[in-house]
Amino acid sequence: MAKYIYERPNWTNFVWDARLILANLTRLAGQQGRLLGKMQQFGFGLQQEAMFNALAEEITKSSEIEGEILNSEQVRLSLARQLNLNFAGKTIASRHIDGVVSVLLDATRNYAKKLDNQRLFGWHAALFPTGYSGLRKIKVADFRREGMQIVSTKNNHDVVYYEAPEPRQVPKLMKDFLRWLNAHDNENDLLKAAISHLWFVIIHPFDDGNGRLTRAISDMLLARAENTSLRFYSLSAQIQKEKKEYYRILEKTTTGANDITEWLIWFFASLGRAIENSENLTAGVLRKAAFWQKNSVAIPDEKQRQIINLLFAGFQGNLTSGKVEKICKVSQDTATRLLQNLAAKGFLKVVGAGRGTHYVL
Repeated sequence: MAKYIYERPNWTNFVWDARLILANLTRLAGQQGRLLGKMQQFGFGLQQEAMFNALAEEITKSSEIEGEILNSEQVRLSLARQLNLNFAGKTIASRHIDGVVSVLLDATRNYAKKLDNQRLFGWHAALFPTGYSGLRKIKVADFRREGMQIVSTKNNHDVVYYEAPEPRQVPKLMKDFLRWLNAHDNENDLLKAAISHLWFVIIHPFDDGNGRLTRAISDMLLARAENTSLRFYSLSAQIQKEKKEYYRILEKTTTGANDITEWLIWFFASLGRAIENSENLTAGVLRKAAFWQKNSVAIPDEKQRQIINLLFAGFQGNLTSGKVEKICKVSQDTATRLLQNLAAKGFLKVVGAGRGTHYVL
C-alpha cells in the first residue's frame, strides 16, 4: 500500500472539487483586483515604497519559516540596491543575503520568463553561495544525489514525517514538473501557484532550500496571475503565522491520494489572509505620505528628513545620536543637534537619559 502520494500510479493527475475551487478562485481574484486598484490611486513613489516593504517581508519570513533569521537591515539594504532605491543603512549586506534577495526579484520581475533547470540551479546557487548549508557541505546548482527525509524529534525519538522520492527519480520528476509549469495552457495561474507549491515540495529536488524555492515559484506564478511585478503583500509572512497548520496540511496531502482539494482550499485561504493583511504593510507608507504632506515645510533640512524617513522605515533598535552620526555621516555634535531640534519641534520624543537617551517618532 502506498505510503506517500508519489508512490501512487499517475499521482500527478491531481483532482479537486471544481465547484469549491472555482468559488475560492473568484473570491481571490476579487481581492487581488481591489488591492491593485487601491494601490493605483497612489503615486509611483508610494507604490515603490509599499512594494519594497512587502518584498522585504517576503524575503525575511520565507527564511524564517525554515528557522533562518536574516538581518532585516541587510535585507532592506540589498533590496534597495538591487532595485536602485535609496536606503540609509549602517551595515553592508552579506553575499548570502544578496543571493536570497536576487532570487525573489528574479521570480517576481521576470515572472513571464520560462523556468528551466538552468534558471532554477541559478536560484539554488544564489541561496548557498559558499556551497554549505550551515556547516554541512551540500550539492549546489544540481539535484540531490542522496535520499531526503523530513525528520523531527518527538519525546526523544526521531519521527520521519516525510521521505522524498529516490534521487534517481528526481531528474524525470522535475522534467515533468517544469513541462507542466511552462505550458501555455488555459490553467488559472492562481491554481497553478497552489499546485506548483505542493508538487515541488513532494519532489524535494535539492539537498536544502526546497521550501524557499517553492515559495519563490509561488511568488513567480502569483505575479504572473496579477500580470505585474508590483507586490503589496507577503504570502510567506502569512505562512509563518500559520506554520503549524501549513506543515500539517502538507503532511496530510503528501501522504494522501491525488485529491488535493483540502490543500488548495488552505492555500487560497492563507493567500486571501495575506492580501487582507497587506494593509499592515501599506499603512506605514500612507502614514509617512500624510506626515510629509503636512510637515514638509517645517523640516527643510535634508539630514533631519533622512532621520524621520529612517524611523518610518522601521529602524531596528534605538535611534541614538551615535547611530545618526554614522548613518548621516555627520559629527557627534551635529547629530545631537539634529535630534534635539526635531524633538523641540515636537516631531521626536526623547526617551531615557544619559547614555540611554534615544528618540522615537
